[in-house]
Amino acid sequence: MDVERIIDEIEQLQEMFEAPDIRPLRASDISAANRRHDEMLAYSPWFRLWQHFGVCCRPEPPVVQLPE
Repeated sequence: MDVERIIDEIEQLQEMFEAPDIRPLRASDISAANRRHDEMLAYSPWFRLWQHFGVCCRPEPPVVQLPE
């Protein structure tokens, strides 16, 4: 077993995953980011006001799924 080769391959993989992703965002990527953002702020009173009054620049209405 070539330990040096394995270590080199692991370091190459680490460098690949550290590099920024330059691919353009798709609609599903943006939707997922919006959903995570909404879930993160679901308990914020400011977020609830924003949601209640519909202050939004997104093409679709926000949907918050609260834990049961």
